[in-house]
Amino acid sequence: MGTITHLTGLTQSELTTFVEALGEPAYRAKQVFAALHARRLQSFDAMTDLPKELRAKLNESAAAATLTLESRYLSTDGTRRYLTKTRDNYPVETVFIPEEHRDTICFSSQSGCPLQCTFCLTAQLGLLRSLTAGEIVEQIIYALNDAYGVGVKTPRGVNLVGMGAGEPFLNFDELLKALNIMADPKGLFIVPNRVTISTAGIVPRIRELATIPKRPHLAISLAAPTDELRDQLMPINKRWPLAELLAACEEFEKSLKPSERFTFEYVMLDGVNDADEQARQLANLLNRHGLRAKVNLIPHNPADPLPYHPSPPERVEVFKAILEAKGIHAFVRQPRGRDIFAACGQLAARHENPDSATDVQSTAF
Repeated sequence: MGTITHLTGLTQSELTTFVEALGEPAYRAKQVFAALHARRLQSFDAMTDLPKELRAKLNESAAAATLTLESRYLSTDGTRRYLTKTRDNYPVETVFIPEEHRDTICFSSQSGCPLQCTFCLTAQLGLLRSLTAGEIVEQIIYALNDAYGVGVKTPRGVNLVGMGAGEPFLNFDELLKALNIMADPKGLFIVPNRVTISTAGIVPRIRELATIPKRPHLAISLAAPTDELRDQLMPINKRWPLAELLAACEEFEKSLKPSERFTFEYVMLDGVNDADEQARQLANLLNRHGLRAKVNLIPHNPADPLPYHPSPPERVEVFKAILEAKGIHAFVRQPRGRDIFAACGQLAARHENPDSATDVQSTAF
């Protein structure tokens, strides 16, 4: 069996080269690209505007979709979590979050994660492998099709967040390629301005992102105001401690427009990083570096076997008030999909909730 090319991961230019190599005219590539991305079709047989002979060629040498659905979970708050498998049997998780004025899709950039953050369940898996651009794009296509129907125009805006499994900046090239494909006006047309990518603090990639004109928004997981505590919670800090990380943040901020801000994410762990003094340390740290970033406070989402508990709501509010008193823009992120283990830090949980989860076994995308 020859190599199968995943066409969803090709740009229009690459797709043109592929189609011409099959002996077909270039305009067929535009048809295929539109079918894959604008119409969100996931089989060549469904592309009935293509000649039967071309569809046969594509079925022999290419794939329109490669992920297989293992389980689909539906939360009481409308959130959907999808557990899928790659062709080589690695798990991929995606979360669809409906909101009043927009939908948000949280996608994974890797299967598993190598960073070993102690408050994140995905870290228990370790890194299995990085995903291809096509596998990243395919997560978005499936979530939209599942929510609205194949190719149905979405009724409101779509935002993307690279906050699923994996460290996106350790899969930087495939990530940027996926974002480029999804931004194409002839396809999904989800532009970088509607995308936020979260990193644990891969300093060289933060600096590189600052040089890219059309780039996604940046969010940085901080979780601690001191190196001593961050070393314990996020081992990546031993490679790039806070001084180096915040120096890169200063450089990144210089590339922003005056009205733009990037985001620090701070997971609130009861009795670990949520004391008044730690709030003051965090505010002083950001002010010392002159950063105008906002801080998202995220109550920890519990999942066995993690040893942490979420900070009580009143503690989160006090922490927030201290930050704001020191001039830091702080917000509390409300958890979504906790009952189906779809909330931040819970991916890789395999528990089922029979009261709210629909489990669909081995259904192809």
